Amino acid sequence: MKEVVLHTPVTEEQARDLKIGDIVYVIGHIYTSRDMGHKQIMDDLNAGKTLPKDFNGAAIFHAGPVALKNDDGSYRLVCIGPTTSIRMEPYADMVGKLGIKLVIGKGGMAEGTLEAAKKYGYVYLQAAPGCAQTLTAGLDGIEDNGRDVSWIELGVPEALWNLKAVKFGPLVVSMDSHGNSIYDNIKKECQKKLDEMYPA
Repeated sequence: MKEVVLHTPVTEEQARDLKIGDIVYVIGHIYTSRDMGHKQIMDDLNAGKTLPKDFNGAAIFHAGPVALKNDDGSYRLVCIGPTTSIRMEPYADMVGKLGIKLVIGKGGMAEGTLEAAKKYGYVYLQAAPGCAQTLTAGLDGIEDNGRDVSWIELGVPEALWNLKAVKFGPLVVSMDSHGNSIYDNIKKECQKKLDEMYPA
C-alpha cells in the first residue's frame, strides 16, 4: 500500500502501477459526469460529433456539484460529493476507449468495469461518502473562472463540469487494472464468516 499524488493527464503506466488499498490525491483537471452525461457522450460518439473535452488520461468524477450562478453568468462551486457509481456500469468499455484513467465515485462497480479496467488500464477510486466539504476543500473551483461547463441544458447535477483540483482526496484504489476489487474481497470474507457461523 502506498500514497501517491497524480497530475492529470494520467498515463496508463501510472494507472497500472496502482493497486487496491493505495491512497491517491489528484491535481489538475477533474471532469464530472453522471447518468445523463455518460449517455450524452455515447450519443455524441455514435453521431460522430466532437466531444467537448479530450478524455485521454482524464479523471472522471461520478458527482453532481452544488453550483450557484453568479450575476456575470459564471458559476461558483459550493460543494461536491460522490454519487453511486453502479449506474454508470453500462459505459465501462466506452470509458476505457476514451482513455479515461481514473474513475472516482462511491459504492464500486461491477464485472464489466473490472474487465474494462484490465483491458484499457484504468482504476476505480472510492471517494468517501458524506465528506463533501472535505473533498471540496481539495478543489479550487470551476475552470475558466467558473465558466467551463458543458451540457448545462442537462441541469446542474448532470452537466459536464471541469473542476480545478489542487489536491483532491484522499481517494482509495478499490478496483485496479489487475482484476482486483476491494468490494469483491469484502463479499468473499463476509460469506466465509457466514459459512463458519452457520455451517450447512
